[in-house]
Amino acid sequence: MVIGSPDQTASSGFAERVRAAEERQLSPLAARSYPAWRQLAEPDSAHRTPFQRDRDRIVHTKAFRRLKHKTQVFISPAGDHYRTRLTHTLETCGIARNVARALSLNEDLTEAIGLGHDLGHAPFGHIGEGVLDERRRARYGRPFRHNEHSLRVVERLERDGAGLNLTEQVRDGILRHTGPERSASLEGRIVRVVDRIAYINHDIDDALRAGIITRADLPEAEIDVLGQTGSERIETLVADLLARSEAAGDIVQGEPVGAAMLRLRAFMFEHVYLGPGAQSERGRIERMLRVLFDHYAEHPPEPLAPGASEDDRVVDYLAGMTDRYAIRAFSELSVPRGF
Repeated sequence: MVIGSPDQTASSGFAERVRAAEERQLSPLAARSYPAWRQLAEPDSAHRTPFQRDRDRIVHTKAFRRLKHKTQVFISPAGDHYRTRLTHTLETCGIARNVARALSLNEDLTEAIGLGHDLGHAPFGHIGEGVLDERRRARYGRPFRHNEHSLRVVERLERDGAGLNLTEQVRDGILRHTGPERSASLEGRIVRVVDRIAYINHDIDDALRAGIITRADLPEAEIDVLGQTGSERIETLVADLLARSEAAGDIVQGEPVGAAMLRLRAFMFEHVYLGPGAQSERGRIERMLRVLFDHYAEHPPEPLAPGASEDDRVVDYLAGMTDRYAIRAFSELSVPRGF
């Protein structure tokens, strides 16, 4: 049962000031910070809103720290300027907060969702997610989806299995930042759109840096609509998102700009995400992760959450690995040791 946390004497003054400020400053469509709808009731903070507390809880997780060693697109790139899953998260969060502020929506909620949306990503980016999905379906008859696992991380795995007890709105936004269902909040819907805005444009930047594509390869019609540089494209996409959303009372994109973004995304999948440059190590990574999955399925790790099934124990352990930890675990299984 989801219940609201009661106001406490120490926090009531702060909470009342926030409530009054939100009524003056936020859109009627914005999520309100109070009451805090959590699965377990707890006293409110005397100096942070419930969504600020959620943000801080996410940032202090082990899963958040591990994002710095998880692939965004390129596997172990030879350079310090390529994005990781962590820098993608921060870029997404920055753009999303900008959109929320411009639309007079709840920045704290938007930020918490943005920071938590990719906590459940497997090592090695899309390749790792694909292997976990394939092996889990084959052995246990269940899919692997990083958004669902992100929710499991915050609900069941962090704090040694106790979970973070995040608010309902943050959990909903994390779960529905991708997939068939849209978030119940406009703030969650912002993160859903901005996630794509961020990764399409920063992945173009990384692909150009890596020499996977050249500027001449980028589709001319889409670039003419969106802009020649990453900053120009983000500005075009954000300005369109703001104008269309303001008019619609929802988080929506306009046809010319939104359609151009989707076509550019399709180009990136064909030429970058699934292209030979970013996929040069795909075979090795797939073999490594399959070996690890099958090994742990035969020898399940210790459970990371109370009541974890064999399936959960395997997936929780593998999905939580960083790229380098997965390589080390594979080496320990595969490389002969000296006497």
